[in-house]
Amino acid sequence: MTLADERLKELDNPSLTEKERVLLRCRVAADFIHTGRYEAAREALGDLWRGIGDRPKVAGLDEQATAEVLLQVGVLSGWLGVSRQVTGAQEAAKDLISESAALFEGIGEAKRAANARADLSICYWREGAFEEARAVLESAAALIEENTELKAKTILCFAIVESSAGRYGDTFRLLTDSAPLFGEGLSHRLRGIFHNELAIVLRRLGTAEHRTDYLDRAIIEYTAAIYHYEQAGHERYKATNQNNLAFLLHKLGRYREAHEQLDRAGATLFRLKDAGLLAQVDETRASVFIAEKKYREADRVIARAIETLEKGGESALLAEALTTQGVVRARLGASDESMNILRRAMRVAEDAGALSNAGLAALALIEEHGARRVMLHGELYSLYRRADELLKGSQDAEDKERLLGCARIVMRRIIVGELHDKNFSLFSAVHDLEARLIEQALEESGGSITKAARLLGVNHQTLGSMLRTRHKGLLKKRTPAEKRLRSIIKKDA
Repeated sequence: MTLADERLKELDNPSLTEKERVLLRCRVAADFIHTGRYEAAREALGDLWRGIGDRPKVAGLDEQATAEVLLQVGVLSGWLGVSRQVTGAQEAAKDLISESAALFEGIGEAKRAANARADLSICYWREGAFEEARAVLESAAALIEENTELKAKTILCFAIVESSAGRYGDTFRLLTDSAPLFGEGLSHRLRGIFHNELAIVLRRLGTAEHRTDYLDRAIIEYTAAIYHYEQAGHERYKATNQNNLAFLLHKLGRYREAHEQLDRAGATLFRLKDAGLLAQVDETRASVFIAEKKYREADRVIARAIETLEKGGESALLAEALTTQGVVRARLGASDESMNILRRAMRVAEDAGALSNAGLAALALIEEHGARRVMLHGELYSLYRRADELLKGSQDAEDKERLLGCARIVMRRIIVGELHDKNFSLFSAVHDLEARLIEQALEESGGSITKAARLLGVNHQTLGSMLRTRHKGLLKKRTPAEKRLRSIIKKDA
């Protein structure tokens, strides 16, 4: 029996005042949330809970009790929103937690206000709004005095946000500098998060910089995280860690072991009915299948993940899954569908503020389709420039390598082709040059066929025929054709 279970029995004490009973319910709910027992937390809140994102019953409570209730209901709404993929859950959770933080600050409870803001940052992070998450965390840090647990929590939130934004060097320094905080005196839950986040950063740096020592250390850190989650009794976090370890194993080419870890994580999350985390496991499994060139299996699994993620508000995760799906569809030969999916991934990520995710979707679009004539030169060049802009804040060497590789693809398209290039043919080179010149003429003429034809030194009919036959992809560049009158003079009947 846990401490939360023991505290729950205290609710039967008839001598408790209404405020004491409310605060006890909040403490018990918080303990359950910290171990991932969300249904137990909901039950502990009793009639204070009215549903995910719904404002709780706080009439008659003073500001302190009201703030505590709003905080726990908001935090629980955020977690259940992820687990069940409930639309709008994160926005509602943000409103409740924000109000709680303001109340705490208003009554001089700086530590509780900082704690609320740390929880608020996670809601923004789930949505992919990394800049907003940073701003909230900075305001939380300003309220912290000497509180090791709260300071550790805030540092971990910073690490999660910075890592998700691709700032791995900054995250690594933050975690290594803060390592002394995560010693014996801290809760197993926070220590597990520390080791998990450190492992993620080591995996990214190790892969990008070809540092096998970092990858070996990442496995050790994942193993340490699993131990601490087991000690904390947090099954969801343990399953998440197994999912992360599986991704590392797949990067190392250890596909069988990766599937084994995913099987373990999936079994736990299926039992807990956590649809959101199961979708993340599916996304990782799809990546493993791609590496194994099992594209049909990958397509089936990633479609299931997207169906789940579209119901919730985790835009960054949805963008990642869409990017994976776009790659799979490209490998299956569904080029048009793949391009549309990857463009959607960019839109979803950019709208949420997850710029690095949008940049990675742009890179995938160039990598999978940039060498094909289906993409126009102007579009390809604009796409590369957009990817470069979106990833300018990334510290991931792997992203930079991919960006450089995409630059080569764009340059090869721009210079038409060289004689000794693989698959070079005179026809394709002439076709590409012709398309580029027509595209440029249409852009300079504002889409007018007549003006573009004049620039190219051909007549209107010739250019129209070229667009309808050899360069159909450029038809969208022209302005709609106007109906021409055959004659303004009526013929006699």
